Amino acid sequence: MENKPTTNREVVRIGKHLNEIVTMKDASGNLLHKVMKPVMFEVYPRDIMQLIVGAVLLSTPVALTEEVWELGKILPIQKVFLLALLSVLFTSLFVYYNFYRQHLKDHFMEFIKRIVLVYVISLCVSYLVLYLFHQAPLGGASWIITVKRMVIVAFPASMSAAVADMIK
Repeated sequence: MENKPTTNREVVRIGKHLNEIVTMKDASGNLLHKVMKPVMFEVYPRDIMQLIVGAVLLSTPVALTEEVWELGKILPIQKVFLLALLSVLFTSLFVYYNFYRQHLKDHFMEFIKRIVLVYVISLCVSYLVLYLFHQAPLGGASWIITVKRMVIVAFPASMSAAVADMIK
């Protein structure tokens, strides 16, 4: 019978931040390896700034294209809704695999909060950039065009916001 090492994972708070301590022991209980790494379950003000900067990185060049302005006028609302769902799905997968993969059961609400925060910040940044370039009208029926444009721009913005959020 083969003696396999055992791995123990423990999440502890050190100071104000959560860290994961991974301990590997051989079959007889001798310590082989011990690693401590930060985990990013909780959202701090620095994380919000990283999300804003990340969203600005891709929302600005995308929002400046005339194609996005025209797509906001002609794209059916069903396609815009699907684009929003895809954006949330891709962001969720990225956040899951980079932050919560082994800890989702214990931190599910924090996972949901992070996904919502990423997408809401991306939508807000998208609106701000579109507004600055007079492409976000709010009067009359044109608010629908504004929402469509926001969702279109938020698609890449949410991806870059999630990536920027990974930076420690």
